[in-house]
Amino acid sequence: MTTITLSKSDAAGVKSDAVVIGVVKLGGGVTLPAGTESLNAAYGGKLVEVLSDLGATGKTGEVTKVPGPKPGKSATLIAVGLGAAPDGALKTEDLRAAAGTGVRAAKTAQSVAFALPTPDAECVRAVAEGALLGRYAFTAYKSSDGNNDAPGNLIVLTDLARNKDAKTALERAQVTAEAVAQVRDWVNTPPSDLHPAEFAADAVKLGKEHGLKVEVLDEKALAKGGYGGILGVGQGSANPPRLVRMTYTPRKPVTHLAFVGKGITFDSGGLSLKTSSGMVSMKSDMAGAAAVIGATIAIARLGLPVQVTTYAAMAENMPSGSAARPSDVLTMYGGKTVEVLNTDAEGRLVLGDALVRAGEDKPDLIVDVATLTGACVVALGTKVAGAFGNTDSARDRVVDAAVAAGESMWPLPIPSEMLDKLKSHSKVADLANITGEAWGGALAAAAFLGDFVADGIDWVHLDVAGPAFNDGGPSGYTPTGGTGYAVRTLVELAASAS
Repeated sequence: MTTITLSKSDAAGVKSDAVVIGVVKLGGGVTLPAGTESLNAAYGGKLVEVLSDLGATGKTGEVTKVPGPKPGKSATLIAVGLGAAPDGALKTEDLRAAAGTGVRAAKTAQSVAFALPTPDAECVRAVAEGALLGRYAFTAYKSSDGNNDAPGNLIVLTDLARNKDAKTALERAQVTAEAVAQVRDWVNTPPSDLHPAEFAADAVKLGKEHGLKVEVLDEKALAKGGYGGILGVGQGSANPPRLVRMTYTPRKPVTHLAFVGKGITFDSGGLSLKTSSGMVSMKSDMAGAAAVIGATIAIARLGLPVQVTTYAAMAENMPSGSAARPSDVLTMYGGKTVEVLNTDAEGRLVLGDALVRAGEDKPDLIVDVATLTGACVVALGTKVAGAFGNTDSARDRVVDAAVAAGESMWPLPIPSEMLDKLKSHSKVADLANITGEAWGGALAAAAFLGDFVADGIDWVHLDVAGPAFNDGGPSGYTPTGGTGYAVRTLVELAASAS
């Protein structure tokens, strides 16, 4: 178990296996930020010289280790580069990343203290989140638990240790980090162990643990209700689909948010089969559903005065004799018909059903989260999500929440001609699931989804195909594999509304 506490202890005297500090670029050298004065004094006022002699440059993410200044106190000093701060102010994301880098560098330490700048409660939250998120490791399938040596006692050194806002910030960091860790676990779980039924059962168990109402529609209920998109995608698999509805209703909510998540537990592409290399990370195609469930649980645990209704559309997209064929027509929930011209454009089909159902709850805002298109990754890379909306104000509100939470996001348009192309590309149904063109795939997918949103309801679509899964090495507080992207944004969205 990991514990995290706030402490006013002196950085030079705190008893821990390691102390993490920051190093800032300054001209051609480095300098120390506020909060390291006692440590500098313990090194005879020459800590900058010591770090410089060891090659420290202050470059973001750089790690320099030196022995602790006092025997019997901290055994190791870990200096993490914070980059340049030309205006003297460090961004909370810099602190979050530095804490994550520091805790990963202190892998063999059982206790780690963080002497990073914490001038306000937001900085306290950033350091705590980074430390907790950076500690994460997925070891469920390791024959020996490699996480046994990960730090179990984390201490944020701050003058605000007894401050009410700082204590609230610490609680939010803990709850949010636990939700992110759960989402990462789901995403990292092999698809053989997380079919739609198991995924839905996990959601029910966790939801009920935290006082949420959870309903699950199985394949029979989906057929009775007319959920043709979810059934059409899942019909090729031996593992039938599910639709999870999770509700959190506090007293006197200030607004009503609806979250919708894509939960394709494995995406082979269906009969429009992906390449073998293209399937390798497709266990992560349920990251959107995992994120909206995780965020809803976190919002409930924090007691935020915001009503949340969440839909997670779960299916496994497989090729078989019963799989949907290109040119099949599906009747979606609500009655609209879609010609399936590419079975690998399946996420929009399950989301279409869920968006119509979410609209029936008449929320003030719907946000869907989906690992939807490779085209968005081509446009924005692997670290940045695309944000689309039916109003600029709604889209910008979510992007602002992402910025505040430290998750990279960029607004993208939904050109009106994209929906026209989807409608004209099918000669037999209301619209096709692709335009038939090689460009603008993320925009076309967003246009498709927007056609299933009820009039008068603000809606934002987050295409998280890039940042939801990290194929590379760990950095900052981001591990290899599932990242838990969008949980922090959705929690921030709810918190800012309250």
